[in-house]
Amino acid sequence: MNIYRKIFSFSLLALIGIGAVAQVETGGVVKRRSDKEKKTEKGNAGVTDRMQEFFINKPAHEADLQYKREIYRQLDLSKPENSPLYYPEDVIDGKQNLFRLIFGLVTDGKIPAYEYLDGREIFTDDYKIKVNEMLDRFDIYYQDGKGTEKNPKYVIEEADVPTGQVQNYYILEKWEFDRRSNRMNTRVEAICPVLNRYGDYGGQARYPMFWVKFDALRPYLAQQYVFLSDDNNLEQYSLDDYFNLGMYQGDIYKTRNLRNLSMAQMYPDEDLLKQAQDSIDNRLKNYGKNLYVPTREEYLAQKEREEEIAQAIAAGDTIPGRTVVDKATSEKQSSTRSRRSSTSKSKKSSAKAKKPKLSSSSSSSSNGNANAAKSVRRRKK
Repeated sequence: MNIYRKIFSFSLLALIGIGAVAQVETGGVVKRRSDKEKKTEKGNAGVTDRMQEFFINKPAHEADLQYKREIYRQLDLSKPENSPLYYPEDVIDGKQNLFRLIFGLVTDGKIPAYEYLDGREIFTDDYKIKVNEMLDRFDIYYQDGKGTEKNPKYVIEEADVPTGQVQNYYILEKWEFDRRSNRMNTRVEAICPVLNRYGDYGGQARYPMFWVKFDALRPYLAQQYVFLSDDNNLEQYSLDDYFNLGMYQGDIYKTRNLRNLSMAQMYPDEDLLKQAQDSIDNRLKNYGKNLYVPTREEYLAQKEREEEIAQAIAAGDTIPGRTVVDKATSEKQSSTRSRRSSTSKSKKSSAKAKKPKLSSSSSSSSNGNANAAKSVRRRKK
């Protein structure tokens, strides 16, 4: 019993000592959040550092990559697939379109924006834009708010935000084939809103505004849900899902190349441009399939199939691979069908003929028995 008392007393003294040390460290006072910390948390709209790290897409190591290509696409917001990025034009029930979301985050200094360099994008601190210079460049009216020199604030009215003029987006895609997973990974690297404005003589011009890294934008996109079709108004997907699942529809306007030329410069003809865009899309989608090595049996079966198709084409068949029925086969099939039909008809007629015989025999037998009994009685009499 003395041993147990000593163990209990030692544990109690240890707990008291830990509590005393904790009280000395905190001073016995509950520390409350300051107004500055509350404003910072409120301004972040629920996006914490841990949440930001969760949405950062860690790129694969170049030693594990077998293929890599950078693709520039243009998203036309007039197409039905891209309409979730344009609507709603005004803020409704706290929901806003993509440009209002990006523009507000950039002007508030929550995410950085980078210069549009026309195919030579560099996302470093040296190429970060200054918000006031960007607003002056695109003639967006603003007023200086309460802020510091390092973190300036700007007051922009809702009517001055050029939401209706942003009718296109440029996105930078990266296609990478990873050797470890044997998969083609596609991710959006950056997004650039494009202003569409009419000149003095009626011509329409496009003005790319700035690049925003997609990883910095993802925590805010994950909180913005949209519906994708007019037939179903249920908001099932967020804007983050919209981009990661590739629900958008965009034409390739440029690929990273040594001469830094756009697709329109490389292919001036519209038909050739469309063929080149489709060819690039098909190569990107089928790159992983082309790396598949078939077995010997699969290879021989495919080769035999190709030979049959080639022979059919040489024989004048315009639709190779179809099932061709010759005259002898058709006559044989027709005779077989006629024999089957005659057999079935004979079976049906025999069944019909047997049924009345059975009924008549049974009735006649019953009547015969009755007549026989009567005749016997007559004989006895």
